[in-house]
Amino acid sequence: MQLALSVEDAEFRDEMRAFFTTQVPQEIRDAVREGRELSKDDFVTSMRILNAHGLAVPNWPVEWGGQDWSPLRRHIWHEELQRACVPQPLAFNASMIGPVIAQFGSQEMKERFLPATANLDIWWSQGFSEPDAGSDLASLRTAAVRDGDEYVVNGQKTWTTLGQYGDWIFTLVRTDPEAKKQAGISMLLIDMTLPGVEVRPIEMIDGGFEVNEVWFTDVRVPLDCLVGEENRAWDYAKFLLGNERVGVAPVGATKRVLAEAKKLAGPLLEDQLLAARFAELENELLALELTALRVVAHSADGKPHPASSVLKLKGTELQQAVTELVVDLAGPASLASGAPDDSALPLWTRHATPTYLNFRKASIYGGSNEVQRQIIARTILGL
Repeated sequence: MQLALSVEDAEFRDEMRAFFTTQVPQEIRDAVREGRELSKDDFVTSMRILNAHGLAVPNWPVEWGGQDWSPLRRHIWHEELQRACVPQPLAFNASMIGPVIAQFGSQEMKERFLPATANLDIWWSQGFSEPDAGSDLASLRTAAVRDGDEYVVNGQKTWTTLGQYGDWIFTLVRTDPEAKKQAGISMLLIDMTLPGVEVRPIEMIDGGFEVNEVWFTDVRVPLDCLVGEENRAWDYAKFLLGNERVGVAPVGATKRVLAEAKKLAGPLLEDQLLAARFAELENELLALELTALRVVAHSADGKPHPASSVLKLKGTELQQAVTELVVDLAGPASLASGAPDDSALPLWTRHATPTYLNFRKASIYGGSNEVQRQIIARTILGL
Protein backbone atom coordinates (compact mmCIF):
# COMPACT_ATOMS: atom_id res chain seq x y z
CA MET A 1 0.00 0.00 0.00
CA GLN A 2 1.26 3.49 -0.85
CA LEU A 3 -0.05 6.95 -0.17
CA ALA A 4 -2.06 8.25 -3.11
CA LEU A 5 -0.62 11.61 -4.10
CA SER A 6 -2.34 14.32 -6.07
CA VAL A 7 -0.54 15.64 -9.13
CA GLU A 8 0.58 18.68 -7.12
CA ASP A 9 1.87 16.59 -4.21
CA ALA A 10 3.66 14.22 -6.60
CA GLU A 11 5.38 17.23 -8.17
CA PHE A 12 6.32 18.46 -4.69
CA ARG A 13 7.81 15.04 -3.90
CA ASP A 14 9.87 15.12 -7.09
CA GLU A 15 11.04 18.64 -6.28
CA MET A 16 12.19 17.56 -2.80
CA ARG A 17 13.86 14.46 -4.19
CA ALA A 18 15.76 16.43 -6.82
CA PHE A 19 16.86 19.06 -4.32
CA PHE A 20 18.10 16.66 -1.66
CA THR A 21 20.03 14.53 -4.14
CA THR A 22 21.71 17.41 -5.97
CA GLN A 23 22.21 20.27 -3.52
CA VAL A 24 23.55 18.51 -0.42
CA PRO A 25 27.18 17.38 -0.93
CA GLN A 26 27.52 13.75 -1.95
CA GLU A 27 30.28 13.08 0.58
CA ILE A 28 27.95 14.06 3.44
CA ARG A 29 25.15 11.86 2.14
CA ASP A 30 27.57 8.96 1.65
CA ALA A 31 28.65 9.29 5.28
CA VAL A 32 25.02 9.05 6.40
CA ARG A 33 24.36 6.06 4.13
CA GLU A 34 27.43 4.21 5.42
CA GLY A 35 26.71 4.98 9.07
CA ARG A 36 29.90 6.99 9.56
CA GLU A 37 30.14 9.66 12.24
CA LEU A 38 29.34 13.15 10.94
CA SER A 39 31.53 16.10 11.87
CA LYS A 40 30.18 19.38 13.19
CA ASP A 41 30.95 20.93 9.80
CA ASP A 42 28.87 18.25 8.07
CA PHE A 43 25.82 19.13 10.18
CA VAL A 44 26.33 22.86 9.75
CA THR A 45 26.92 22.68 6.00
CA SER A 46 23.83 20.56 5.39
CA MET A 47 21.48 22.59 7.58
CA ARG A 48 22.62 25.92 6.14
CA ILE A 49 21.95 24.65 2.62
CA LEU A 50 18.45 23.61 3.69
CA ASN A 51 17.84 26.89 5.49
CA ALA A 52 18.94 28.96 2.50
CA HIS A 53 16.12 27.31 0.53
CA GLY A 54 13.50 27.43 3.29
CA LEU A 55 13.74 23.70 4.02
CA ALA A 56 15.41 23.56 7.45
CA VAL A 57 12.51 24.32 9.80
CA PRO A 58 9.22 23.80 7.93
CA ASN A 59 7.36 23.12 11.18
CA TRP A 60 8.07 26.64 12.51
CA PRO A 61 5.78 29.64 12.05
CA VAL A 62 6.13 31.09 8.55
CA GLU A 63 7.41 34.42 9.87
CA TRP A 64 10.43 32.63 11.34
CA GLY A 65 11.31 30.46 8.36
CA GLY A 66 8.59 27.83 8.44
CA GLN A 67 6.43 26.59 5.58
CA ASP A 68 2.66 26.60 5.46
CA TRP A 69 2.58 23.01 4.26
CA SER A 70 -0.10 20.39 4.69
CA PRO A 71 0.72 17.50 7.04
CA LEU A 72 1.17 15.30 3.95
CA ARG A 73 3.76 17.64 2.44
CA ARG A 74 5.61 17.84 5.72
CA HIS A 75 5.67 14.05 5.73
CA ILE A 76 6.92 13.97 2.13
CA TRP A 77 9.70 16.44 2.99
CA HIS A 78 10.78 14.27 5.91
CA GLU A 79 10.55 11.03 3.93
CA GLU A 80 12.55 12.32 0.95
CA LEU A 81 15.19 13.92 3.18
CA GLN A 82 15.82 10.59 4.87
CA ARG A 83 15.59 8.64 1.61
CA ALA A 84 18.37 10.83 0.18
CA CYS A 85 20.57 10.29 3.27
CA VAL A 86 20.55 14.00 4.09
CA PRO A 87 21.36 14.70 7.76
CA GLN A 88 18.30 15.63 9.76
CA PRO A 89 18.20 19.34 10.67
CA LEU A 90 19.76 19.39 14.12
CA ALA A 91 16.91 18.29 16.39
CA PHE A 92 17.96 20.47 19.34
CA ASN A 93 17.54 23.51 17.10
CA ALA A 94 14.80 22.57 14.66
CA SER A 95 12.46 20.35 16.69
CA MET A 96 13.14 21.33 20.30
CA ILE A 97 14.15 24.83 21.39
CA GLY A 98 13.16 26.59 18.15
CA PRO A 99 9.45 25.73 18.45
CA VAL A 100 9.54 26.50 22.19
CA ILE A 101 10.97 29.99 21.67
CA ALA A 102 8.53 30.60 18.80
CA GLN A 103 5.61 29.59 21.05
CA PHE A 104 6.60 30.96 24.46
CA GLY A 105 9.50 33.37 24.02
CA SER A 106 9.28 37.16 24.04
CA GLN A 107 9.49 39.04 20.75
CA GLU A 108 13.00 40.14 21.68
CA MET A 109 14.02 36.56 22.39
CA LYS A 110 12.55 35.39 19.07
CA GLU A 111 14.43 38.04 17.12
CA ARG A 112 17.64 37.31 18.96
CA PHE A 113 17.65 33.53 18.68
CA LEU A 114 15.34 32.13 16.00
CA PRO A 115 17.20 33.20 12.82
CA ALA A 116 20.52 31.99 14.25
CA THR A 117 18.88 28.76 15.44
CA ALA A 118 17.43 27.97 12.01
CA ASN A 119 20.78 28.61 10.32
CA LEU A 120 22.79 26.67 12.91
CA ASP A 121 24.78 29.79 13.73
CA ILE A 122 24.00 28.67 17.29
CA TRP A 123 24.42 24.98 18.10
CA TRP A 124 22.00 24.20 20.90
CA SER A 125 22.44 21.53 23.56
CA GLN A 126 19.68 20.09 25.71
CA GLY A 127 20.03 20.35 29.49
CA PHE A 128 17.19 18.22 30.87
CA SER A 129 18.34 14.87 32.32
CA GLU A 130 20.33 14.61 35.52
CA PRO A 131 21.96 11.63 37.26
CA ASP A 132 18.89 11.23 39.53
CA ALA A 133 16.33 12.79 37.20
CA GLY A 134 16.05 10.94 33.91
CA SER A 135 12.65 9.39 33.33
CA ASP A 136 11.46 11.19 36.49
CA LEU A 137 12.51 14.55 35.11
CA ALA A 138 10.51 16.49 37.71
CA SER A 139 13.05 15.37 40.33
CA LEU A 140 15.76 17.58 38.84
CA ARG A 141 17.95 19.44 41.33
CA THR A 142 19.95 21.92 39.25
CA ALA A 143 19.08 25.20 40.97
CA ALA A 144 18.84 28.79 39.77
CA VAL A 145 18.75 31.44 42.50
CA ARG A 146 17.86 34.97 41.56
CA ASP A 147 20.50 37.56 42.45
CA GLY A 148 19.68 41.07 41.21
CA ASP A 149 19.33 41.00 37.44
CA GLU A 150 20.85 37.51 37.12
CA TYR A 151 20.24 33.90 38.06
CA VAL A 152 23.06 31.96 39.72
CA VAL A 153 22.97 28.36 38.47
CA ASN A 154 24.50 25.34 40.18
CA GLY A 155 24.06 21.68 39.32
CA GLN A 156 24.74 18.95 36.79
CA LYS A 157 23.16 17.65 33.60
CA THR A 158 23.99 14.36 31.91
CA TRP A 159 23.55 12.52 28.60
CA THR A 160 23.93 15.85 26.80
CA THR A 161 24.09 14.64 23.21
CA LEU A 162 26.77 16.38 21.09
CA GLY A 163 27.27 18.85 23.94
CA GLN A 164 30.93 19.09 22.92
CA TYR A 165 29.75 21.23 19.99
CA GLY A 166 27.29 23.34 21.96
CA ASP A 167 27.26 27.13 21.91
CA TRP A 168 24.15 27.50 24.12
CA ILE A 169 22.17 25.06 26.23
CA PHE A 170 18.43 25.22 27.00
CA THR A 171 18.25 24.13 30.59
CA LEU A 172 15.58 23.12 33.08
CA VAL A 173 16.36 24.52 36.53
CA ARG A 174 14.59 24.62 39.87
CA THR A 175 13.68 28.19 40.80
CA ASP A 176 11.20 27.45 43.61
CA PRO A 177 12.44 24.68 45.93
CA GLU A 178 9.28 24.92 48.06
CA ALA A 179 6.83 24.21 45.23
CA LYS A 180 5.64 20.79 44.14
CA LYS A 181 8.15 19.17 41.84
CA GLN A 182 6.71 20.23 38.50
CA ALA A 183 5.54 23.65 39.70
CA GLY A 184 8.95 25.05 40.63
CA ILE A 185 10.83 24.55 37.36
CA SER A 186 11.97 27.23 34.90
CA MET A 187 13.80 27.15 31.56
CA LEU A 188 16.96 29.17 31.03
CA LEU A 189 19.04 29.70 27.91
CA ILE A 190 22.67 29.50 29.01
CA ASP A 191 25.72 30.56 27.01
CA MET A 192 28.09 27.59 27.31
CA THR A 193 31.13 29.87 27.19
CA LEU A 194 30.16 31.52 30.50
CA PRO A 195 32.51 31.01 33.46
CA GLY A 196 31.50 27.99 35.50
CA VAL A 197 30.17 25.85 32.62
CA GLU A 198 32.16 22.63 32.12
CA VAL A 199 31.53 19.87 29.57
CA ARG A 200 32.88 16.40 30.33
CA PRO A 201 32.68 13.60 27.70
CA ILE A 202 31.18 10.17 28.41
CA GLU A 203 32.46 7.17 26.47
CA MET A 204 29.60 5.09 25.10
CA ILE A 205 29.30 1.34 24.67
CA ASP A 206 30.13 1.65 20.96
CA GLY A 207 33.39 3.47 21.78
CA GLY A 208 32.15 6.90 20.71
CA PHE A 209 31.84 10.14 22.69
CA GLU A 210 28.42 11.28 21.59
CA VAL A 211 27.15 12.28 25.04
CA ASN A 212 28.47 14.42 27.85
CA GLU A 213 28.03 15.66 31.39
CA VAL A 214 27.57 19.41 31.82
CA TRP A 215 28.41 21.03 35.15
CA PHE A 216 27.28 24.46 36.33
CA THR A 217 29.23 26.13 39.12
CA ASP A 218 27.98 29.60 40.13
CA VAL A 219 27.09 30.37 36.52
CA ARG A 220 25.55 33.84 36.27
CA VAL A 221 22.76 33.98 33.67
CA PRO A 222 20.98 37.25 32.73
CA LEU A 223 17.28 37.43 33.53
CA ASP A 224 16.42 38.03 29.88
CA CYS A 225 17.51 34.44 29.18
CA LEU A 226 14.43 33.10 30.99
CA VAL A 227 12.01 31.46 28.55
CA GLY A 228 8.42 32.52 29.20
CA GLU A 229 7.47 32.79 32.86
CA GLU A 230 9.33 31.67 35.94
CA ASN A 231 8.17 28.31 37.34
CA ARG A 232 6.16 27.49 34.18
CA ALA A 233 8.76 25.42 32.35
CA TRP A 234 7.03 22.09 32.95
CA ASP A 235 4.46 23.15 30.35
CA TYR A 236 7.24 24.19 27.97
CA ALA A 237 9.08 20.89 28.51
CA LYS A 238 5.96 18.86 27.71
CA PHE A 239 5.50 20.92 24.54
CA LEU A 240 9.14 20.32 23.58
CA LEU A 241 9.05 16.59 24.31
CA GLY A 242 5.86 16.21 22.30
CA ASN A 243 7.62 17.74 19.29
CA GLU A 244 10.70 15.60 19.93
CA ARG A 245 8.66 12.39 19.99
CA VAL A 246 7.12 13.14 16.62
CA GLY A 247 10.60 13.27 15.07
CA VAL A 248 12.17 10.54 17.17
CA ALA A 249 10.73 7.76 14.96
CA PRO A 250 12.68 8.14 11.70
CA VAL A 251 10.35 6.18 9.45
CA GLY A 252 12.12 7.06 6.21
CA ALA A 253 15.60 6.25 7.51
CA THR A 254 14.46 2.96 9.03
CA LYS A 255 12.73 1.99 5.77
CA ARG A 256 15.90 2.83 3.85
CA VAL A 257 18.11 0.73 6.14
CA LEU A 258 15.66 -2.17 5.91
CA ALA A 259 15.59 -1.94 2.10
CA GLU A 260 19.41 -1.94 1.99
CA ALA A 261 19.48 -4.91 4.35
CA LYS A 262 17.16 -6.77 2.01
CA LYS A 263 19.58 -6.21 -0.87
CA LEU A 264 22.46 -7.42 1.28
CA ALA A 265 20.55 -10.55 2.24
CA GLY A 266 20.36 -11.66 -1.40
CA PRO A 267 19.93 -15.43 -1.69
CA LEU A 268 19.48 -15.73 2.08
CA LEU A 269 15.90 -14.57 1.51
CA GLU A 270 15.15 -18.05 0.23
CA ASP A 271 14.98 -18.94 3.91
CA GLN A 272 11.28 -18.56 4.70
CA LEU A 273 11.85 -17.50 8.30
CA LEU A 274 14.18 -14.69 7.25
CA ALA A 275 11.80 -13.61 4.50
CA ALA A 276 8.95 -13.55 7.02
CA ARG A 277 11.07 -11.42 9.35
CA PHE A 278 11.57 -8.85 6.59
CA ALA A 279 7.87 -8.90 5.69
CA GLU A 280 6.81 -8.34 9.30
CA LEU A 281 9.14 -5.36 9.69
CA GLU A 282 7.95 -3.85 6.39
CA ASN A 283 4.32 -4.13 7.47
CA GLU A 284 5.00 -2.61 10.87
CA LEU A 285 6.88 0.29 9.27
CA LEU A 286 3.90 0.96 7.02
CA ALA A 287 1.61 1.10 10.06
CA LEU A 288 4.09 3.41 11.77
CA GLU A 289 4.16 5.70 8.74
CA LEU A 290 0.39 6.07 8.81
CA THR A 291 0.52 6.76 12.56
CA ALA A 292 3.10 9.47 11.93
CA LEU A 293 0.74 11.18 9.50
CA ARG A 294 -2.09 11.02 12.01
CA VAL A 295 0.06 12.50 14.78
CA VAL A 296 1.15 15.47 12.66
CA ALA A 297 -2.35 16.06 11.33
CA HIS A 298 -3.88 16.24 14.82
CA SER A 299 -1.14 18.13 16.67
CA ALA A 300 -2.16 21.74 17.27
CA ASP A 301 -2.03 24.61 19.77
CA GLY A 302 1.12 23.26 21.38
CA LYS A 303 -0.67 20.03 22.33
CA PRO A 304 0.75 17.10 20.36
CA HIS A 305 -1.63 14.23 19.65
CA PRO A 306 -1.44 11.55 22.39
CA ALA A 307 -0.49 9.05 19.69
CA SER A 308 2.93 10.73 19.53
CA SER A 309 3.79 8.38 22.40
CA VAL A 310 2.78 5.41 20.23
CA LEU A 311 5.01 6.79 17.50
CA LYS A 312 7.96 7.15 19.82
CA LEU A 313 7.45 3.74 21.38
CA LYS A 314 6.99 1.73 18.20
CA GLY A 315 9.40 3.80 16.14
CA THR A 316 12.33 3.17 18.43
CA GLU A 317 11.47 -0.52 18.81
CA LEU A 318 11.48 -0.92 15.01
CA GLN A 319 14.70 1.07 14.72
CA GLN A 320 16.33 -1.36 17.14
CA ALA A 321 14.82 -4.40 15.42
CA VAL A 322 16.21 -3.36 12.04
CA THR A 323 19.72 -2.72 13.39
CA GLU A 324 19.59 -6.14 15.09
CA LEU A 325 18.61 -7.72 11.78
CA VAL A 326 21.65 -6.14 10.11
CA VAL A 327 23.90 -7.62 12.81
CA ASP A 328 22.39 -11.05 12.19
CA LEU A 329 22.98 -10.70 8.44
CA ALA A 330 26.61 -9.75 9.05
CA GLY A 331 27.11 -12.91 11.10
CA PRO A 332 30.62 -13.41 12.58
CA ALA A 333 31.88 -10.37 10.61
CA SER A 334 29.76 -8.17 12.89
CA LEU A 335 32.36 -8.78 15.61
CA ALA A 336 35.01 -6.89 13.59
CA SER A 337 33.96 -3.39 14.64
CA GLY A 338 37.58 -2.53 15.47
CA ALA A 339 38.97 -3.64 12.13
CA PRO A 340 41.05 -1.03 10.24
CA ASP A 341 39.88 0.73 7.09
CA ASP A 342 41.96 -1.59 4.92
CA SER A 343 40.12 -4.64 6.22
CA ALA A 344 38.87 -7.11 3.63
CA LEU A 345 35.50 -7.18 5.39
CA PRO A 346 32.76 -4.97 3.91
CA LEU A 347 32.29 -1.65 5.69
CA TRP A 348 28.67 -2.40 6.56
CA THR A 349 29.62 -5.52 8.51
CA ARG A 350 32.14 -3.57 10.59
CA HIS A 351 29.55 -0.88 11.39
CA ALA A 352 26.70 -3.27 12.16
CA THR A 353 27.44 -3.91 15.84
CA PRO A 354 28.43 -0.33 16.82
CA THR A 355 25.22 0.93 15.17
CA TYR A 356 23.15 -1.72 16.97
CA LEU A 357 24.75 -0.83 20.31
CA ASN A 358 24.32 2.89 19.75
CA PHE A 359 20.60 2.58 19.08
CA ARG A 360 19.92 0.81 22.37
CA LYS A 361 19.56 4.40 23.63
CA ALA A 362 16.61 5.07 21.31
CA SER A 363 14.05 3.55 23.67
CA ILE A 364 15.30 5.77 26.51
CA TYR A 365 15.79 9.28 25.15
CA GLY A 366 12.81 11.55 24.54
CA GLY A 367 11.01 9.86 27.43
CA SER A 368 11.67 6.17 28.03
CA ASN A 369 9.40 3.61 26.45
CA GLU A 370 8.18 2.57 29.90
CA VAL A 371 6.98 6.15 30.44
CA GLN A 372 5.38 6.16 26.98
CA ARG A 373 3.38 3.06 27.89
CA GLN A 374 2.05 4.86 30.96
CA ILE A 375 1.05 7.86 28.83
CA ILE A 376 -0.67 5.60 26.31
CA ALA A 377 -2.53 3.77 29.07
CA ARG A 378 -3.74 7.02 30.64
CA THR A 379 -4.45 9.30 27.66
CA ILE A 380 -5.49 6.84 24.94
CA LEU A 381 -6.81 3.74 26.68
CA GLY A 382 -8.24 5.59 29.67
CA LEU A 383 -6.84 3.09 32.18
